[in-house]
Amino acid sequence: GVAMRPVQRIEGALVALPRPDIDTDQIIPQRYLKRIERTGYGEFLFHDWAHDPDGSPRPDFALNDPNRAGAKILVAGPNFGCGSSREHAVWAIQDWGFEAVVATSLADIFRENAVNIGLLPVEVPAEVVEKLIALAENPTSTVTIDLESQMILGPEIEARFEIDPTAKERLLAGLDLIGSTLRHQDAVTAYEQRRPGWLPEVS
Repeated sequence: GVAMRPVQRIEGALVALPRPDIDTDQIIPQRYLKRIERTGYGEFLFHDWAHDPDGSPRPDFALNDPNRAGAKILVAGPNFGCGSSREHAVWAIQDWGFEAVVATSLADIFRENAVNIGLLPVEVPAEVVEKLIALAENPTSTVTIDLESQMILGPEIEARFEIDPTAKERLLAGLDLIGSTLRHQDAVTAYEQRRPGWLPEVS
């Protein structure tokens, strides 16, 4: 797998896709799931919205705007990441360059998959999303998302967000599921050594 970077502060420009119920098939169409490795999906992100039926890029689609090439924060409508559970959806978003997804609500499986790879899932009230969408109209506007204090800070924005404490801890430490299990290795070993010898052992 790809090593997870710790997530502490994300500072950058925004891309807004303010549509509700964006599902994983719109994020990464089924036909692009053939790769074995986790990288390289970014170019297929929102492929069918980003291209005309003949395959040519649509200049009016935000991700095709060269001025937004370095954007770090994706702002979306409610229930983002719904539909079938595919890890490729979070891989494609991260591979494109995004480090956080902000919406009023994120689908549970999407949120879990995001935490597992170090993509920060942020849920905030609708009025905060509205402010971020307005800010995103200017490709040079930036905001800061601080995970430790659970704050989004930007021009005329100071908003707190809630996040599951375990998810927060794993993101701050840069631990995927395997990493967070390994962190308890000493406790597991100590527990096994305390167990009476006559109990069955896990080989």
